[in-house]
Amino acid sequence: MFQYRASTGLRCQAGHHQSDSLASAALPMSPAPSPCDRQQVLGMPVDACPDVLAAAVELHRSGGGQLVTLNAEMTMTALAQPELGQAIRAADLVIPDGAGVVWALRRQGIRVRRSPGIELAHDLLAHAAQHHWRVALVGASPAVMEQLTQQLPQHHPGLQLVMAVHGFQAPEAWPGLEQQLLSLKPDLVLAALGVPRQETWIQRLHHHQAGLWMGVGGSFDVWSGQKKRAPQWMGALQIEWLYRLLQEPSRWRRMLALPQFAWAVISGNPPRPATQRPEAGKRPG
Repeated sequence: MFQYRASTGLRCQAGHHQSDSLASAALPMSPAPSPCDRQQVLGMPVDACPDVLAAAVELHRSGGGQLVTLNAEMTMTALAQPELGQAIRAADLVIPDGAGVVWALRRQGIRVRRSPGIELAHDLLAHAAQHHWRVALVGASPAVMEQLTQQLPQHHPGLQLVMAVHGFQAPEAWPGLEQQLLSLKPDLVLAALGVPRQETWIQRLHHHQAGLWMGVGGSFDVWSGQKKRAPQWMGALQIEWLYRLLQEPSRWRRMLALPQFAWAVISGNPPRPATQRPEAGKRPG
């Protein structure tokens, strides 16, 4: 079953409502959105945008680029893995995906609405279907990708899927797949390869490509019904992390990044970056 939680406006100050209906209409956008204001959280860039969907569409219009959805866990990973930090700093649009990043910005006097990446990705698919964008999907399991290729066109009539490949490829298969992807010149690439692989992979490939490239983590699993998003009330209380932990108890080690992030923000003393890892730049898979 295709699952998402559609937003009715990803704005910094405006009211925010979420719905589980299967409406696929693109969100209304102002014709001249205000520019995003780039801020910093523990040395990582974050863009405070009045409307993140409008900002993404404008980025596509102006030549394309990489979108990153930043949360506390990714921030701490980026401080430990320089290749991820480099990819985030080089990204063209970095949106505040997690409650921790929003909280850190508010401590600086910057009020910004949390913009979950899964919702932005859905809104971009709706926009793509209405504006005849060419869309490529990369990542997740073979079963999930098979479900998505059947379900997404049903929920987004007119969607042009020019490529849909799972992420469990043999290492020797990736160069050919990457060349095929680049030759298709898609308007939108959604990569579900996990952090940090999807960000470093996108950074390596997207240059000189006139499209939007976005890492979407586990969004494909949610859309296909393999996993569920937290209930809306948990999202409102900003404890979606607890729901994910209950679904996947093995995530507990990763969750240790949350108090570490909070302490780094409060103390103003982020951990020093680790030494560059030798596997940086390897192809996913």
